[in-house]
Amino acid sequence: MSSLFPDDDPPAGSGAPAPLAERMRPRTFDEFVGQEELLAPGRPLRQAIERDLLQSIILWGPPGTGKTTLARIIAETTKAKFVSFSAVLSGIKEIRDVMSEAERLRRGTGRRTIVFIDEIHRFNRAQQDAFLPRVEAGDIVLIGATTENPSFEVNAALLSRSKVFVLRGLTPDEVQAILERALRDSERGLGGDAVDLDPDALRAVALYANGDARASLGLLELCVGAAPIVAGRRQVSAERVQQTLQRKALRYDKSGEEHFNLISALHKSMRNSDADATVYWLARMVEAGEDPLYIARRLVRFASEDVGNADPQALSLAIAAKEAVHFMGMPEGNTALAQAALYLATAPKSNAVYAAYNKAAESAEKDVASPVPLHLRNASTSLMKTLDYGKGYRYAHDEAEAVADMSCLPRELEGRTFYQPTERGFEKEIKRRLDGWAEIKRRRRTNE
Repeated sequence: MSSLFPDDDPPAGSGAPAPLAERMRPRTFDEFVGQEELLAPGRPLRQAIERDLLQSIILWGPPGTGKTTLARIIAETTKAKFVSFSAVLSGIKEIRDVMSEAERLRRGTGRRTIVFIDEIHRFNRAQQDAFLPRVEAGDIVLIGATTENPSFEVNAALLSRSKVFVLRGLTPDEVQAILERALRDSERGLGGDAVDLDPDALRAVALYANGDARASLGLLELCVGAAPIVAGRRQVSAERVQQTLQRKALRYDKSGEEHFNLISALHKSMRNSDADATVYWLARMVEAGEDPLYIARRLVRFASEDVGNADPQALSLAIAAKEAVHFMGMPEGNTALAQAALYLATAPKSNAVYAAYNKAAESAEKDVASPVPLHLRNASTSLMKTLDYGKGYRYAHDEAEAVADMSCLPRELEGRTFYQPTERGFEKEIKRRLDGWAEIKRRRRTNE
């Protein structure tokens, strides 16, 4: 019997065994580990699959969480015809051919076609649009699998006709259970091999996999294959695992949602003055290979947006960190980023500069673009002088306390307040100064 996923079949005559992750792929719900909130007995998704009542769905989750495996279980469970596509390999012609066949099958026999699309986010808009008429007509049930946020990567029309199910990354205990099953299984796993595996080593593999079942089995197979043989048995220790793997593969996509999730976590941790969370999220980004200058730019922005004049030194330090990273490169620049991020996290916070600019920008956009008051204009020619440019201007340094009772806003905006400093950090002193100058101007106007 041919596979429903022919691209996964080994070449005919090939003696090479399939990878451990493929051999151990669950074939039934009973073998499936994790995602109980979706697939436990009685859950709506599982009931729809078992009763062959499934409607179009999008499976969204990190790699190795069971998206393709779930599609295979659906293929074995449903009475519908099952067709799989890889968005990497399939073109628009293949899609249209399958859609035409699905339409003929339903009209001729009433039988539905379930179409599984792996990595649906790699299909362009035109390719995704090709599925839409057949989804709307009920000729096909679409199952899309993606590691990217469907809100950004799937056509709105297609998304509106599908139910999105979010698959989470597996916990270390769930990954460890998968590894233990592979070690016990003598038919598909490593149970027939002579392997002595340190419990700490097993846990290390489960942690290194970072919630990815497929990666964990690949790591286990690598560790066992590279382990030394003593008295006819492979010896896998925790130390050997660390030597083999070197470092954990952090899940990260510089252009995808995880990139924005992590920078958001860093920004909000700094804003909330949480130093420990700040350095953790920073390290997550740096160790995953994020562009350090991108991080530095975000720190500079934070310094003016969320600290502002509550600590004017924050911007200088953020710029210094950017220069340090540019000068030294990585990994040496990681401590400069950490120093700046921790300084920002522990600095007094104020968004008054940010709020003031937004208010002023809104006024500039919506209010009448009033001309610059004459007394603020520079009379650089005789004509300008005859037109009263500069007339009535008062030089602040000649005034008592170096402040003149003179409005610098257009007449239509006089009295408008854009900048409202807080009582935190240095802005408390700025507020005291502004209040003092306002009082001086008020007294002079009263005495006139």
